[in-house]
Parts: sequence; C-alpha cells; structure tokens
Amino acid sequence: MLNCCLFLLGLFLMTIGLFFIILYLNLLVIGYSFFDFVYFIIRSINCDLFFIGFFIILFLLERKK
Repeated sequence: MLNCCLFLLGLFLMTIGLFFIILYLNLLVIGYSFFDFVYFIIRSINCDLFFIGFFIILFLLERKK
C-alpha cells in the first residue's frame, strides 16, 4: 500500500513539474535564449517537482528489483 501511495505521489509531482516546464516554454517565444530558459528552469522550484517525482519513482523501481 505504501509503494502505491509513493508511486502516485511521484507521478503527481512529475505531472505538476512537467506542466510548469511546458508552460515556461512560452519564454522562448518572447525572446529568451535556450540557455536562459534552462537557467530559469533549474532555478524554478516548481520545475524541481519533476525531478523529485522522477527520483521517487526511480527509487521505488530499484527497490522492487
């Protein structure tokens, strides 16, 4: 049961983070360079949720083996 809840939490965090990354792609349209965009993504807390969720799911898959 705990694995299922952690998996859903990781999936939820990845979804929110990916949503913000896609939303911030509009910065490229208004004139930001790609490197400025990547720098903004790295500094953004909302986008860190994607990586946190990814590592939670990765941890669960490694533990299952």
